[in-house]
Amino acid sequence: MKKINILLAGVGLLFTFSSCNDFLDKLPDDRAEVDNFEKATQLVSSAYPDGSTDYMMEYCSDNVMDNGKTFNYQTNQDQLFRWKDVNTTGNDDPRHVWGKMYYAIGNANQAIADLSKVKDGDVEAVKAEALLCRAWSMFRLATAFCMAYDDSKADKYLGLPYPKEPNRSIDKRGTLRELYENINADIEAALPHVSESYMTVPKYHFNLKAAYAFAARFNLYYQKWDKAAEYASKALGSQPASLLRTVYRYKTLGGRWAIHDAYINSSENANFMLQTAVSSAGAATFYGGYKRFNSGYDVILNELYWTKMPWGAGSVDNTLYESHLLYGNSQQIAYPRLSNEFEYTDAARSRGFIRTVDAVLTADETLLVRAEAEIHLKKYTEALNDMNLWINAHCAPNVEKNGVVTATRPTLTLQSVNDFLATVPLVPEEITNKSDFGFKKALHPQGFSIDETQTNLLYILLQMRRIETCQLGMRFMDIKRYGIRITHLIDGEDPVYFKSGDLRGALQLPSDVIEAGLEPNPREN
Repeated sequence: MKKINILLAGVGLLFTFSSCNDFLDKLPDDRAEVDNFEKATQLVSSAYPDGSTDYMMEYCSDNVMDNGKTFNYQTNQDQLFRWKDVNTTGNDDPRHVWGKMYYAIGNANQAIADLSKVKDGDVEAVKAEALLCRAWSMFRLATAFCMAYDDSKADKYLGLPYPKEPNRSIDKRGTLRELYENINADIEAALPHVSESYMTVPKYHFNLKAAYAFAARFNLYYQKWDKAAEYASKALGSQPASLLRTVYRYKTLGGRWAIHDAYINSSENANFMLQTAVSSAGAATFYGGYKRFNSGYDVILNELYWTKMPWGAGSVDNTLYESHLLYGNSQQIAYPRLSNEFEYTDAARSRGFIRTVDAVLTADETLLVRAEAEIHLKKYTEALNDMNLWINAHCAPNVEKNGVVTATRPTLTLQSVNDFLATVPLVPEEITNKSDFGFKKALHPQGFSIDETQTNLLYILLQMRRIETCQLGMRFMDIKRYGIRITHLIDGEDPVYFKSGDLRGALQLPSDVIEAGLEPNPREN
């Protein structure tokens, strides 16, 4: 039974089972009785992971800084910020995330196996959803525990066990190429059969838009630019502007909690898929008491929402709506994208779980996926059109101060992009002071090449992605994909550096998974 424990090691802590047999005996569903369509759909609903990689990935990124020793922090925040192996076992640590993801994969595999007994309903559609769920959890695991895809190194880089049958023993990681091929195969098999006809709450499932948005993001990371653009277009339809987030209306709402509620509302057209997870990612980056490692003032001012961009700068002379919708204090500044809800299991004793509700697939991010793919395809007109659509949705026409227009929403062109970037200095690849912070960091693409025109467009595009995905951990994947060197300054200590192709970009597996026999991620001597 040791091999199964490799995949589900984290579950032992979560459910306090004494052995692998206990786990197999006590799964919370009537698996032997899944013999009709309704039961099959219920089982597939349990194939969505109840864990999230957001927290781990965000603290590894350059969206976070050290605000100083005088502020509180959690051990895992310190370890992630330094790109060290995490040895704590909380809800946002590798052990929990690993266990939750593979637990969901096990449910997906059981659903696929049980569908052979179902004679009523659209079985192919349910199987498609289960395949997408399996691919989704494997994809989330890959972004956290593997290197970014690089075709020249994909046979060398480690993959992850990819179980396709319930309770099947797998003790080999395989290669990154094999992992991406397996994810791709599941996505391609599922897409022709996706249907929303049986979904009661489509926004919490792989509805059509969500399925194609996932396929687009995966293929972007897979460096399949044509397919990324194609699938993004299928998700966005013929009128993508009508799907983009109506950020302008958030300024009329009653504060950060109202904005957050609107952001994650299932009625928001931009939200293709929402997921909940047992995670404190929202509290940690939005309002919690741990402020040492967080999105502090200097990062917000010089690298994120307030840095000088074509749409403006600062918190006043800036057409970017988000730049005026930030909350917190100097050590912890956030746009109310991610927060936490408390799920009571015992209301009388105030016991329960902290949950994060995450818009994991959105129209705005999918539009930027397409724009990035178009840049790689050298379809610059199309890429600029998409980038300008994003600007129109996220920026006001102009900003006035005392009757004088101080900032105007831009319409990007190749010339305007080049002219703007000529005025922005390149951030040193190793910095020693906060005064060196900036958004323009040299790109060292992993597995592909870019010319000067592409590079300049990507500087702007990646900044849009950084704004669009802040708090969600995706910035770290962009750092990995583009080999961006980043520095984490540490109060009273030497800085720590993350270099291009840094092996620490693949977070270390949970220690008990390694002890059970799975090969750990390598580290440089």
